[in-house]
Parts: sequence; C-alpha cells; structure tokens
Amino acid sequence: MGPVTPLLLLFAAAGLALARVLPTEPLKDDSLLAKTNVLEKHQTKRPDSKRLGADTAGATEWTSWFNVDHPGGEGDYESLEAVRFYYRARVCARPVAIQARTTEWELPEDVGEIVHYSPGKGFWCLNREQPGGRTCSNYHVRFLCPVEHDDWSPWSAWSACSRTACGARGVQTRQRSCLPSQPLLLPRLPKCAGKATERRGCSGPCADAGWSKWGAWSPCSQSCGSGGKRVRHRSCKKPKRSHCVGRPSEVQECARTPCPEKPYMVQHPESKVRVAGQGVTLCCAATGTPVPLKYYWYHNGTLLDRKAHKYNSSLVLRGLQLPQAGVYHCKASTDAGAIKSSPAFLTVMGQGQPSCRATPEEYLIKLPSECFQEGGRSSYYNVGRCPDTRCAGTPKNELQCRDGAGRCCRVRRMEVREIPCSGAVLPIKVVAECGCERCARPKILVHGRVTAADNGEPLRFGQIFLGKEKTGFTGYQGTFAIDVPPDTRRLVVRFVDPLQKFVDTVKVLPFDPRGGAVYQDIKVMRKKEPVDLDPTQANTILLGELKGQEPVGEMVIPAGSFLRPNGEVYNSTVKASVTFLDPRDVTTAAAASSDLNFVNAEGDLVPLRTYGMFSVDFRAGESNEVLRTGRLEVRVDAEQIRMPEHLPKMKLWSLNPETGLWEEEGAFHLAKEKRGKREERAFLIGNLEIRERRLFNLDVPESRRCFVKVRAYINEKFIPNEQLEGVVITLINLEPKPGYSSNPRAWGRFDSVITGPNGACLPAFCDSQRADAYTAYVTATMGGEELEAVASRPKLNPNAVGVSQPYLNKLGYRRTDHDDPRLKKTAFQVNLAKPNPNNIDEANGPIYPYRSLRECEEAPVAANHFRFYRVEVDKYEYNVVPFKESDLASWTGDYLSWWPNPQEFRACYIKVKIHGPQEYMVRSRSVGGSHPRTRGQLYGLRDTRSVRDMEIDNSSAACVEFKCSGMLFDQSLIDRTSVSVVPQGSCRRTAVNSLLREYLGRHPPVVENNDTSVFNMLAPVDPLGHNYGIYTVTDQNPRLAKEIAIGRCFDGTSDGFSREMKSDVGTALTFSCQEKPATRQSLFQRLLSSPADALTEIRREMRGNEQLRAPAQVVAYPAGLRTGFSSQTRRTPSSRRRMGLIRAQQ
Repeated sequence: MGPVTPLLLLFAAAGLALARVLPTEPLKDDSLLAKTNVLEKHQTKRPDSKRLGADTAGATEWTSWFNVDHPGGEGDYESLEAVRFYYRARVCARPVAIQARTTEWELPEDVGEIVHYSPGKGFWCLNREQPGGRTCSNYHVRFLCPVEHDDWSPWSAWSACSRTACGARGVQTRQRSCLPSQPLLLPRLPKCAGKATERRGCSGPCADAGWSKWGAWSPCSQSCGSGGKRVRHRSCKKPKRSHCVGRPSEVQECARTPCPEKPYMVQHPESKVRVAGQGVTLCCAATGTPVPLKYYWYHNGTLLDRKAHKYNSSLVLRGLQLPQAGVYHCKASTDAGAIKSSPAFLTVMGQGQPSCRATPEEYLIKLPSECFQEGGRSSYYNVGRCPDTRCAGTPKNELQCRDGAGRCCRVRRMEVREIPCSGAVLPIKVVAECGCERCARPKILVHGRVTAADNGEPLRFGQIFLGKEKTGFTGYQGTFAIDVPPDTRRLVVRFVDPLQKFVDTVKVLPFDPRGGAVYQDIKVMRKKEPVDLDPTQANTILLGELKGQEPVGEMVIPAGSFLRPNGEVYNSTVKASVTFLDPRDVTTAAAASSDLNFVNAEGDLVPLRTYGMFSVDFRAGESNEVLRTGRLEVRVDAEQIRMPEHLPKMKLWSLNPETGLWEEEGAFHLAKEKRGKREERAFLIGNLEIRERRLFNLDVPESRRCFVKVRAYINEKFIPNEQLEGVVITLINLEPKPGYSSNPRAWGRFDSVITGPNGACLPAFCDSQRADAYTAYVTATMGGEELEAVASRPKLNPNAVGVSQPYLNKLGYRRTDHDDPRLKKTAFQVNLAKPNPNNIDEANGPIYPYRSLRECEEAPVAANHFRFYRVEVDKYEYNVVPFKESDLASWTGDYLSWWPNPQEFRACYIKVKIHGPQEYMVRSRSVGGSHPRTRGQLYGLRDTRSVRDMEIDNSSAACVEFKCSGMLFDQSLIDRTSVSVVPQGSCRRTAVNSLLREYLGRHPPVVENNDTSVFNMLAPVDPLGHNYGIYTVTDQNPRLAKEIAIGRCFDGTSDGFSREMKSDVGTALTFSCQEKPATRQSLFQRLLSSPADALTEIRREMRGNEQLRAPAQVVAYPAGLRTGFSSQTRRTPSSRRRMGLIRAQQ
C-alpha cells in the first residue's frame, strides 16, 4: 500500500472519531425530512443578518466545499471537528450556517433523504433512518463564517483642559488605535474607518462655582398608569464672572404602575346534578388589579369553613349527601373590592333515583279544526315531552370544573299515531320514552340594529367590542349580530363610532341562555357639536340644557388643566364636546349606557338611580389628539335633586367599559354661593380627573327594591301553555310623584329581561309607605315588533290584566292610550306599591319583595302577573313531529321534522292575493316530495287568514308558511317539499307570478295544476325573493325568522318590514273568491224536494252539535288551562286581530 496506507488509516480514524462524537439519535430540533427544505439553498449573496442572528451581524462569506467522509457503515458524517482536523486554517471558530449537497450536486430534498445538521456540529445522515432500506448519498458541506477585519481599540480618557483659568475656553482630546486582526485565508476588509483622535471644547474650573446637590424627586403627577412626570431641582452657587453649566431642574417619566381595578368575575360555577356518594367540583375565577387571591365559598348563603373544605377558587366536595344539595356561590376579594359569582344549583339525588323518568310529561297541541281526538271530542292532543333537565354526571368527569356537554333528559323513542279527520287520517308522532342523552350545545345569538336616538340614522360600520376584544362591525344599515361566548352570564357590548358622530355606547344585552336569537334595537346619543376652549383660562360647561328647564349642573375646568397623553400641559385651542343625557326627558332612557349597577363592598350588584350621564371628548384643535385633564369640578344644582334624602348620598361615578359596571369616582359636598345680589344657590360639588374613562354619571344608590312579574302570550286568549318566550320586557322606573320628586316626571332607571317558560321578573324601585311614590313604564318587544298591553278602558278588567282586585286598583294600572286613544297600545304604567306582608290580597304578586326573587321566578301561572300579547291574524300551525319553538331543547331529530337543523332555522312564506268581499282562510300542506324517506308523507299544515288591504277595495292577501326545501336532519339528501296552497272557500286561481312559473319550469319535475282551486309546486331550493312572491329568512331563532319573513311579505319587499298588508306587490298567486249565492232553499223546501238528503244533513248537523257540547275528553286539561277557556270565543274588535283559527262553531 506504500505511502497511501497512513492516509487511509488517518481517514478511518477520523471517521471512527466522528461516529463517537455525533449522536446516534437525531437532535430534537434538527431532524427533518430533507424534502421539507431543512437546509438552505445555495446562496450567492450576503445572508440577512437579522435572520441569522447576532453572531452573523456584519460581513460573512461561505467557505469552500468539504468532503471528509464517504458513505459506508452507518451513513455519511461531515462533522465540523473532522473538517477542522484536515482544514484548520479554512474554517472559522464559530460558523453561523451550513449547507450540504450530494457529490452529484443534488439538494437533500431532491433525493428524499432524512438528514441532520448543525453549524456547531456539522452534518450527518444515518442509513437506518432512510425510507425503503436506502443508504445515504455521499455529501459535501460548506460553512458560513464572519469575515475578519481590523477594529479600533477603546477610546482613552479625555485629557486635561488646555486652559486652567476660571471660565477660560480650552480644548480636550482623546485617542484610540487600530488593532490588526489575526491572519486568515478568508478575505480581509479595509483598515479601520474613522479618526484616531477626537477633540472637544472645555472651560477652566472655578474654585467656588458649582451646583448644589439634587433635591428629592417630587411625587408623580399621576397616581397610577402611564404619562406621569416627576421633577427634582438644584441651585447654582454663582461666583463673579462665572455661571453654572447645565439645568437647574430635571424632569423624568414615572415608572408605569398599574391602577387598582376592582375584581370582576370571569368564570362562574356551573350548576350540576350528582348522585349521592359521587363528588363534585365547583370553580370560579376573577380578574382585577391586583389579581384576586382570596376566595370564599357559600352554601345557601352560609360561609363554608375554609379549613374543613380546603378550598381556593375551586370547591371540591366528595361523598355527597342529600343535605349538601342547594345553592352555591363564590366571592373573590382584594384590597380594591369584592365580587360575587352567579349562583350555581347542585342537585343531589338518592341512589336509584332516575335523573330522567322514562314516562314523558303531558304536552298538549291543538289539532286542525276538522280533526278530533279519537274516542273524545277534544281538539287538543297529548303528544308528550321530556323535561329540559340535566342528568347526573358520570364518574369520569365528576371532579372536573365543567361537565362539558353532559347528558340531558331527551326524547329516546317516538311512536306514530293516527287521528281521524273529516274524510282523512292525520298522522302524528308522540313521545313514547325519555332518557338521558348527550345535551345539545345551544348557539346563542344577539342581533339587531344600532340607530341614533334623535332621528334614526344608522351607526354605519361601527366597531363592536366584547370586553377588550373587537369582534366585528355594524352593517351599512346599522345591523349587527353577536355570537354569545359559552358560559357568558353578563353580555357587555361596546359600540364605537369611528367617525365620532355618536357617543361610544356600552350596553348590557339580555340573551336567552337556552339558545336561539334575541333581537335588540340599540339607540345611541349623537355627540354634541364641539366648542373651542382657551385652556389658559377657566372654562365652564353646562350639564343639561332641556328646553324650559334649569341645567342639572355644570363642569368647571380650571386654567392649565388640559394635558397631553404624555402628561405635558396643553395650552393651544381645545375642541370640547360634552354630551349630557338628561333623565328629565323620558325618551332618552333607550340611549343610556350600561344597566345602572355597581358592585358594593360585599360583592353584590346594587342598582343606581341616575340624575344624569355625561360623555366628555376633549381634543387638541390642531392634531385632533385626545386630551386628558387634571382635577376639575362638577357642580350639581341641589334644587334638581327633588328627594332630600338623596342629597347626602349623591356620588360621581365612571363607567368601566369592559365590565359595564359603574365605579365610584368621588363623593359630593354641599356648598352655598351667591349668584346675584340676593340669590343664594346650593350646589353639590365633586371632583374628578378625566383619563381613560370618558362616561360619567350622577347617581344615588337605592335600597327600596322589588320585582315585577310579567308574562307574554301568543294572543288575547292568555292560554297558559301558549306563552311567548324570548320576548324582551323593559321596565323604566319613573321619578317619584310630587312630594317625593319633580313634575313633570323623569326616569331614574331601566332594566330589560328576556321571558322564559314562566315569564320574567324585572327589578324596580318600590315604596311601602305610599303606593304612588314610584311608578314604572313597561314595554315588550319581540324581533322588533312591539307587543300589545291589556286595555285599561273603557272598563278595567282584572281577569284580562291578570291582577286581582283590590290590589289592581292600588297599582293604578293604565295603558298608554288610556287618556288619548290616538297613542300606542304597546305599554302600560303602574304604581310600584311594595306588597304588604300582612295583607293576603297582596301576597300573590305581581310585585314581590326584593328578597323573594325565587318566589317570583317560580310563581304559578294562576298567580297575579301583568300581560302582553301579540297582535296577529288568525293562524294555525300543525307539525307531525311536535316542536315548541320557544324551547329549542324540545327539537327531535326526525325525517319528518319541520325544522331539520336545531342550530339554524329557515322560514319560507308564499304571498297569496285574494280578490273577494271578505277575508279568507288559506291552507298550505307540506309533504315530502323528492327524498326517498319522506316522499308522500306529511310534514305539517298551516292555516292563515288573509289580511285586508286598506288601500284597495275587495282585496286581501295572506302570507302562508310552507316547509322549505333543503337537507333533512341527517344532512345527506335534499328534499324538495311538495306544497299545496288552497284558499278555503269558493275560490279559483286567476294568476301565477311569471318569474315563479318560469323558475319552476326550469327546475323539474313540474307539478300539474289542472285544478284551479289549488296551487301545487315542488318548493324552490334557492332563497328567492319578493319578485317571485317567495320570502325566505334564516335565523337562530325560529320565531324571529318567521317574524322577519312575515314583515317582508306584508311589505312586499326582500328587505323591508311592515304590519300593513300591501296586497298588490310581491305576490306569488292570485285567487278570486266569492260568496255562495243566496238562492239556497229553506229546510221545508228541501224536505219537500229531497227528503232523504235533507234528513241526512240534519243528522250530520246534530252530530256536529253534540261534538261541540260533549264534555268527554281523553286528555284532561291542567287546572290552569281550564281557566283560560272563558275568553275562548271572545273576538277582537279589529278585523285584523282574530282570537284563533279553531272556533267553537258559532
């Protein structure tokens, strides 16, 4: 082998050494498939120093390619240590990058091999890691090194001044030297750049001149937050012919210190169900500054022993016993305050006690007019339902904070029944068995429209915030939709106008936690036009400029009070806009921010009574920069506080825009001053600083509180099982009567609550001494529609109002049109007389003491309550698979379900125009059309009475619902619903919308329409519009989807809304109907001409009368339901408001 042998041995030794140095397992962060571009491609330009890191800053250069190992054995190894061994002078000490290629100049990603690399260790490829039993290719590598160059030494110290006389000007110098770098084979940069010597001016020292020591720093100009400044001073000891160099004072920004923030609950404990012996964990969490660390847990209002239960923010209970059931809540506390969580209900069931009974509860639905229950004469049928309750948690998750979706009592099995009708059989599905199934997680939505309170101008493209997070924008028409986050208990929404035309508005929006959508009509205040202020002088701004009224108060801004965000005093022109919301104007209540609550020292939510809110906006005249202020005065005219006991309680509050809660800024003190030679006025004077928060309130905490029970119904019959859920009930507290307050009256507070299956309880101020001390104004809306209150004239009917005498007279119930019939009928006003516990007439509602909230919420329907009802035309709805639209939990997944998706409800209507002298019932029949599982099977029926067009004689129209075409509940196939539309009368079809006829012709199969008394079609899958006479709306709430679709149908447009029928626009079908001719023979004549037919007709009529009178019923009515039938045959005077489709045939 000769001289080659030592070289081969040397390579072999290096390879063995490399195998020992490199790890046999790939590094965690360095192992990748080569095809994922682990190694950088060949670079011909200088790499980005920011990307390569600090080590690569400056000039860099690639080395030549090295190949010190050939593949064999375990793989190919090109280690940095081996390269240095053979080429020590050609590789720098600390390479910053590495590249590799095969000897065939292929990149690793091109050959699909798994490789490892590191600039500090080198490159390696392991045969055992290659796919398909392949071996590693032969690689060569190169490294990226920083270019060595000459550099300067550190500067020397400055020389002594060339002049020594006191105050004489001289020169000082300092030097540095150029240090050569170590020689390398890599290129070198040029010599050191720059000068080797520096010069500066100086003056000779003065023996007796100089500054005193710095004084102490002054307190920070801001107590917390950013933008604060602090100052320190020194004095100069001046000799003759000399002066001190430098400044006598020094300003420094203060270190940013967080401002204390009251705790706010961000996680509330969850209500749970457990079996005795199981365990449970209840959790809560609060935020704030400082972060709350102290938590307290309460059971039925009693503080639990911390040592016994060893709790913190979580409470763990093991081996549960029945007495441990009840209400739990937690409280978080810091030096800044306290906050309590919402209550959680723990249900503990005995061993063997079922969470969900298999036997369904009774649930009655109304049958079509031509159908009666088999074996009886009742038009109601018991289809059953499963209670909306949670089942016990499983042992697997019993000690978790959240049970997750959990299990609920749901339908486990349904059965098909048949009901005999006149000439037909009606199919119906009833609940046969209930059981514990996985709970459906509801989708909760709040949507609506934001408009100006003065003229209805929409807030276009306004920003929407939930807490600190921006979640979306309003639309061009001010519309918005908000998905409520899971586990939300208090929905705080902030609307911000980017154009600054409107005041930033914070709303606490009610929502239905069981799921679905709630519509909200949001009003915002328009900003007052800004005025120019001179900040170098004192300025006064009036608060409240209601016509004919004195101002509520004034804001006094001392000179020099305006500050930039960095704390500097601002002395140029200020653009000042102060918008005051005056509660003496009742119409402003809808535009008020938040819900007028604060958290007291115990952590309870306590209501406030307002005397006015004001929003401030101070901006720099030139830059439009937002300005702060120092300490300024707010002065309230004591004469405007009509209740003397409120004077010492008045406080100044600011709104926390993230929590929607008011927080105390400071108290007021009473002072008197002269406003003229003889006039002396009393003022409440308070102070505040305007920093981040811009909305303030003049409020008084109020302790005289009650709850008011209100229910909403489908119609004027007030049948207990026909209550409306999801209705927004709003109560506005009016200022007390003279002797307590002012006249005319002002509002002091407002609250909104969503109705549930048992109505709603609204908080209000009340008084036990004088019945009319406090009054309230109550309204109800659903999907933008105002519901009607029960009439109070010409005679007050306690049975209709829902409150028994003599309490009703004490409450002074009056609908808004009581004195003026031209006013709306959509609100009522009552005295808030606190019930006397010693008077049995006042112990049954509708007003409950504040501590009796649970009694109010669980009150039976027979107890006193106030009522609203919908004004609508006669209509009837029948579904083969029953579904209560106000309770999304009652939805059942079935091929015949009218609504196939419980998360999204699509309502479809067709507009039918009728020429005729009266109003007519129109029926739609929806049957499976194209789906193999439902073809020919009934989905449901809809009966709707046409509504007369007040502008056109002998013309009316009906908006008739039909089942939309689309996917069924399994979301696998589309079904085109077969729809039949039939006016019930002597009617014939005279016209079909040309666009609709053309659409149906282009989407076969086409259903024949040879019979002119009916119209048949396979419903369109596409959401058509008013041009076709078809109206389609999709929403998370079925009732809201239907309301919007009906409003558009009445209006005849695809985006409008009306309650006045316009029969000549947006119609799909036209029928001509006429009365039967008055030529029918009398009974005597028919007996003479056709005795057999006459006798058959008499027997048929007698059987019908017996059916109406027969008391026998298979399904017993609940006691509360029987009481509601007394008004069943009563008709509303208006031709547009019928009491129901199914009448007791008069």
